[in-house]
Amino acid sequence: MIVDFSKIDAQLIEGFKGGSGELVMRSFDDGNCKIMLSTLRAGARAGKHVHDDSCEVILVLEGELTFFEDGIEEVCREGQAHYCQKGHSHWFENRTKNDVRYFAIVPKT
Repeated sequence: MIVDFSKIDAQLIEGFKGGSGELVMRSFDDGNCKIMLSTLRAGARAGKHVHDDSCEVILVLEGELTFFEDGIEEVCREGQAHYCQKGHSHWFENRTKNDVRYFAIVPKT
């Protein structure tokens, strides 16, 4: 199966998960897995949230994101992936002056 993000309408989300700023997201969800191609605008952040029922993998395609997971701060750069394990909480922000593009997968259990 091919997921063609160019054929999925973009959603503009203000304050994703209680954060601030703009997130542009194209997402596919078949009930078993959510797959997202997103752009987090400069200065924007996603709010803190817990992955009670699943994990999340975020691959940075362009730019860099600063992640906060369980009190630990890490910078994830282009070509690197952040992994939030099931049962853990995280949030992330774009501290740069450029938009950040990333690809994320959240399997559902």
